[in-house]
Amino acid sequence: MAEKKKNRYGVWFILILLLVGLAGFGANGLSGNIRSIGTVGAKDISVTSYQRTLNEQIRALQAQFGTTLSFQQAQAFGIDQAALSQIILTRTLDNEASDLGISVGDALVLERVIAIPQFRGSDGAFNRESYRFALQQNGQSEAEFEADIREDLTRSLLQGAVVSGVPTADAYADTLVQYIGERRSITWTTIDATALTAPVPGPTEADQQTYYGDNPALFTLPETRDITYAWLSPDMIQGQMTVTDEAVRQLYEDRSAEFIQPERRLVERLVYVDQAKAENARARLDAGSVTFEGLVAERGLNLSDIDLGDVDQAQLRGAGEAVFAADPGAIVGPFNSSLGPALFRVNAVLAAQETTFEEAAPDLRNELAADAAREVINGDTDTIIDLLAGGATLEDLAERTNMQLGTINWAADDAAGIAAYEAFRTEAALIEQGAFPEVFDLDDGGIFALRLDGITPPKLQPIVDVRDAVIAGWQAKARQEAVVARAEEIVASIQPLTDFATLGLEPLTEAELTRRSFVEGTPPDFNDALFEMAIGEVRVIDALDRAIIVRLDDIAPPDPQDATTIAQRESLAANAAAGIAQDIFDAYATQLRQQTDININQATVNAVNAQFQ
Repeated sequence: MAEKKKNRYGVWFILILLLVGLAGFGANGLSGNIRSIGTVGAKDISVTSYQRTLNEQIRALQAQFGTTLSFQQAQAFGIDQAALSQIILTRTLDNEASDLGISVGDALVLERVIAIPQFRGSDGAFNRESYRFALQQNGQSEAEFEADIREDLTRSLLQGAVVSGVPTADAYADTLVQYIGERRSITWTTIDATALTAPVPGPTEADQQTYYGDNPALFTLPETRDITYAWLSPDMIQGQMTVTDEAVRQLYEDRSAEFIQPERRLVERLVYVDQAKAENARARLDAGSVTFEGLVAERGLNLSDIDLGDVDQAQLRGAGEAVFAADPGAIVGPFNSSLGPALFRVNAVLAAQETTFEEAAPDLRNELAADAAREVINGDTDTIIDLLAGGATLEDLAERTNMQLGTINWAADDAAGIAAYEAFRTEAALIEQGAFPEVFDLDDGGIFALRLDGITPPKLQPIVDVRDAVIAGWQAKARQEAVVARAEEIVASIQPLTDFATLGLEPLTEAELTRRSFVEGTPPDFNDALFEMAIGEVRVIDALDRAIIVRLDDIAPPDPQDATTIAQRESLAANAAAGIAQDIFDAYATQLRQQTDININQATVNAVNAQFQ
């Protein structure tokens, strides 16, 4: 009996210990009395705030990659540490604001709360029931939420105080605008092989050998992969699909707007603020004192701003009848539009178009057959996957399914046959010998599986096999060197005021070129060379198959009145000031963290992280 009592007391002791251990976490994980993962100064870091920050970080990462990520994958990017660091910074600022006695009033908190769209009712006004329900759904009380709002506003106040007074980076912006917007005027011309005074001799045996040795990449066959594949595309089985006449007719009727298009007009609409102004514009137009383009310019608009494109009569509402009765070039109105009274100009008439059922039927039938073929392939895919899982080879698939067998000696630049599909090229480059065949999708609804049978590494072809290519390559190189040398001879005769035409050259001029300008017919490094030159300097630029002679005639500073220059300067100054302000704030925040007592319960953090797995 005593032994039984001892065992019973032992069981109760174990149960008590277990209950104590679970008390903080509750039956379903983190709940109960554990509400904080640590402290920053006098401020707690709540479990919910860390969870919320971690959720936001994960969603942002998923948006960046465009796919759903597991918590383990997100953790590999350090997302949990980033969230913890962010929440520690937030609470450090909250703690500092509290120590400094900084806070915002109830009126500002109220203003922020009622401005949140999720708390509005059907009438657009703040609704307390919507407010309470939204917070309940988020697991927050009104007091907690409003405290978060207050702290958020206070942090903004503190941050503003830290970075306020940062001067605009005018000197920095002026320097960059000067660099970016500097303008250059040039005279230039092109020299090609026709300017040579003597033909380029052919290469000797030694020349060929040297060129071949200096350019091995030109004569090396790429790596090739011997691949066996089985594939099935919709057009392979499309002819086997049965498409009823009723289905074709129904598709035609469903897309009747595509096949039966009413007459349309290309129309411009010039809107006025009221009827009186629109009628005054019409009167001036009729009197010949102003053109339609002039009216558009008076409104500070361009013709592109008022272009409606092609419209049908119904889209023009009350103006439709008059517009569709008018000839091209006519101006009608004013008529009321959705934006106010407007004048309408007809630019062109687009005749009604109708594709009959008989004309459309063959294409529609093929479309339905292709859709049906894709459905068949989709339905067969699981069976094909099961066959592969059961040990079937690609040859077996070709015998037992509609898939067709093929082979290809594939190189990275091949895009013929099945290699025209990007999905196939991707998998062909990745597959390894001995890999288990998998089924992959093609972008037309087809499928394929492949097997790597062997790899032929890159191979330098013997010179005897590429002799013609070696000779052609050497001659092209020698000819270009001769062209550049001829251009250098000509440059010696060009002075700052020399007329290119007197030297038998065809001059081309370009004015106000900037570093962002593009001159057609010049190589990619043309601008780089141009902006290294001094006024009057003449330079030869190698353009691969010809040479360019360019003379720098003038250098001008950016136009200070140019709208683009002004906007560029303002943007550069603002970005620089923002960067300086951010650096100042980062330094301030780092110093605060070093001075603040931070205690993190890693076990609790790990428990929160475990809930995301």
